[in-house]
Amino acid sequence: MDIIIGQLLSGAKAAKGVTVVIDVFRAFSVSCYLFDKGVKSIYTVADITIAYQLKKDHSDWLLIGERHERKPEGFDYGNSPSQFLSDDLKHKTVIHTTSSGTQGLLAAAKGADVLLTGSFVNADAIVKYIKQLNPEYVTLCCMGYATQCPTEEDTFCAEYIKARLEGKSYDFEKKIQEIKQTSGLRFFEGHAHAPESDFYLCLKTGVFDFVLVAKPMGDGILNLHKIDVK
Repeated sequence: MDIIIGQLLSGAKAAKGVTVVIDVFRAFSVSCYLFDKGVKSIYTVADITIAYQLKKDHSDWLLIGERHERKPEGFDYGNSPSQFLSDDLKHKTVIHTTSSGTQGLLAAAKGADVLLTGSFVNADAIVKYIKQLNPEYVTLCCMGYATQCPTEEDTFCAEYIKARLEGKSYDFEKKIQEIKQTSGLRFFEGHAHAPESDFYLCLKTGVFDFVLVAKPMGDGILNLHKIDVK
């Protein structure tokens, strides 16, 4: 199994084999928490105009995401798990667009044989699923901050998945402290759009025993499917 770690949009565009697009803070942590809350379906898009059009066509769908980490006008929720954990989302359909993770997911769709979202909260399930597929190539795409610069949490998540696939240990607890002092620092600076609770929600491991597989729907839209991993 040849495992490649790529960064940002260039890494996503070069993806091949089983591809995991990683966005820990916070797109693909959000996706996992949404499915755990019982949502029926998630449509991911990169272009915010497509997101608005989908909402116009389906007023009962939830519009979730961010631009510059803030909730755009007309959105139901921002890109924060803390915002919806206490709400009833069962059987809801979600439109999700962000400035990093969903961009990478659409960029990787052309080259990937199997396309997965990646985050720490379901990283162990991702490892099990990839081992079951036993592919020749695995691409781990770290989307970083707004696809512009690499971030510690995404790179560490890729390293964690790679180490687990190779049967190696990984000192995750040590990495959490490093993230807290670097790319995760903003969650401790009192920003309403980046609550401290999100830091801890996104940096749990082994929370969910499922993977999210992205399927192209055409017109810049991907649909996420939840697959339980045993």
